[in-house]
Amino acid sequence: MTDDTAAHHRPPPIRVVLAEDQALVRDSLKVLIDTTPGMATVGEAGTGAEAVLLARRRRPDVVLMDVRMPDMDGIEATEKICAAPDCAGVRVLILTTFDLDEYVYASLRAGASGFLLKSATATELLAAIQIVASGEALLAPTVTRRLVAEFLKGAGPAPVVRDLNDITRREREVLTLIGKGMSNSEIAEHLHLTVGTVKTHIGRLLAKLHARDRAQLVIAAYEGALVTVPDGRR
Repeated sequence: MTDDTAAHHRPPPIRVVLAEDQALVRDSLKVLIDTTPGMATVGEAGTGAEAVLLARRRRPDVVLMDVRMPDMDGIEATEKICAAPDCAGVRVLILTTFDLDEYVYASLRAGASGFLLKSATATELLAAIQIVASGEALLAPTVTRRLVAEFLKGAGPAPVVRDLNDITRREREVLTLIGKGMSNSEIAEHLHLTVGTVKTHIGRLLAKLHARDRAQLVIAAYEGALVTVPDGRR
């Protein structure tokens, strides 16, 4: 295969907008992403309002979003991006110093596809961008358990009533396991299904529940009271 042929078959790079108010951090992230094969930054924002504008203009694959920014915080900016029709397909990865439950929950309710701490390594950050760009959600089981705990304490926003009447028994089982933070392969093993079948069920759940991605299915599992916790209240 010639170099020209290889270039022709090479997938386009993952396009990233950086939303971070600290210039030094933003510059460091830009260097990291732009020197990684298969990724490229296509815009930089120092405020939440700028992030929304850039997302609508550039339509990146991923917006790497800080939480605490001037003008508009990252959670509000995420909500505006995810609600904008001209940002369909744009996914938000929250990157923050603050490991606070309310940030995690609010970020996911706003439509974010992932949540990562700034203490993550460069390798973990790049992997997170790839995961979110592929349409998956970056939501570890540990984060899932914390979100359930927040629900039970009543510290989070009031749950939204989810109509689960249209989903099948198998889809309900899959949704419950998603809510517990299981991966597709873990769900497949647990239910004795193929990974392909699990993906089909997830696709149907996304359509029936009008969910943007897997992170939103996790929220639906909480709000539909499908997640079981040790004290038996759900």
